[in-house]
Amino acid sequence: MATDKVDKGMRVRRVEGGVREEMASLLNGDLKDPRAAGAIVTRVEMTPDLRGARVHVRLLQGGDDPARRREVVAALGRASGMLRRELTQRLGLRYAPDLKFQYDDGIDHMTNVERVLAEIAAERKPPEQ
Repeated sequence: MATDKVDKGMRVRRVEGGVREEMASLLNGDLKDPRAAGAIVTRVEMTPDLRGARVHVRLLQGGDDPARRREVVAALGRASGMLRRELTQRLGLRYAPDLKFQYDDGIDHMTNVERVLAEIAAERKPPEQ
């Protein structure tokens, strides 16, 4: 019984990796919408039944513009039907996963934290004479 749970977890992780790789390939070459240009997949989270996927994306350039972030997520949402069909065929999945796109701002948060920590360290450092 416990091995069934482990096997399902491994399968979910394996499918997540496959979806991430194939989605990256699709965004790089097959998706023609210019509003989605420059989008990269940072990670994929699949539901345990493999019928849903949350796809986290970032922009190579222009990611600091909130309007551009919304535009790329909306463009990917409009293309989700084609992307679902292609993923299902390429990965040989039984069901086409429902794709939800989300802008991944985790790196932005990490950068801000590092900046604040550097400022604090600079303030604590005694002036050199």
